Parts: sequence; C-alpha cells; structure tokens
Amino acid sequence: MFGVVFPNRSFPMDISAFSQIDTSHWVLDMNTFVGEAYDQIREMCIFLLNNFTLPPDKALAVYIQSPGSQFLFCGAVTLARPSAVLTLPWPEPSGQMQLMPTDSAPVSAKIGVSVEDLASLQSLDVTAEKRIERLALKVDSVSQFNMKENGRRHCCRREQLVVCS
Repeated sequence: MFGVVFPNRSFPMDISAFSQIDTSHWVLDMNTFVGEAYDQIREMCIFLLNNFTLPPDKALAVYIQSPGSQFLFCGAVTLARPSAVLTLPWPEPSGQMQLMPTDSAPVSAKIGVSVEDLASLQSLDVTAEKRIERLALKVDSVSQFNMKENGRRHCCRREQLVVCS
C-alpha cells in the first residue's frame, strides 16, 4: 500500500511497521522506533507502492502527535503526487500529567496515516505553505526597512560582490 523512510535515519519501511487501527488508519509508535528522541526525526518520505491504487478523489494524509498533544496534519500523497518528503514540526508535548496504571505502556509520539477525501484536506504540502508564508514575511520586513531608509542606498563591494541595503 505505502512505504516510509526517514532520511538518514532508516531503511524503507512498509506498512507492516505500522499498527493498523481500521481499514483506513495506521499508526507508527515512535517509541519503538527511536524511543524518546522522536523530536530529532525532522523529515519523513512517504510513497505509494506500485501495486496500490488509491481512488483519484482520495489521499493518504500524514499526521504527527507528540505525547499528550493533538494530531497535527503534515501533508499527503495522491495518485498524481505518489511521494512526498514532509517536514515533521513536532508539537510541544502537553504539560498535563496523565494518570495511567503503572503496568501500562508509556505515552509516546506517533505518526498517523489515513485515507481521506482529497477535497477535505487543507493542502497537500503544509511545509511548502509555511515556507511561502515565511518568505512573504521576510519580503515585507525588507520593504518596510527600505521605506524607513527614505530611498538612501548604502553599497559596499566585497570580493566582487556588491551588496546594497
């Protein structure tokens, strides 16, 4: 169906590394993969396998969850976009104490994958949208700086590179 790889951290893993919740939801417990160092895993590549056909109106959505937090959408793959490298912006773990029986497994970070309607997803690539947003903020702050300079330009020459501010 699908596979994942954590660049510079793992070999490709197929769906068997995930626990299947139901016919359209899978979860990877990061505690079994990297223990408490889940937040050091910053990227994930997800890809559709050749023998899996996803309906054209569906997507495989990827979510991450730090201990005690809600799931956070990271991106998705579709038949038109069969693979993606996604940034994993792990949410801060919840500061609330959770009462659990002493014999229960510790709460850990998770990566969730689910089949969802393509139309219901906000965007396939959340990371790209955040990069565009940061770039727009940088351009805005540079233009505000230039307006404050009242048209004055200061240039300096350094090793054949002219930098104007």
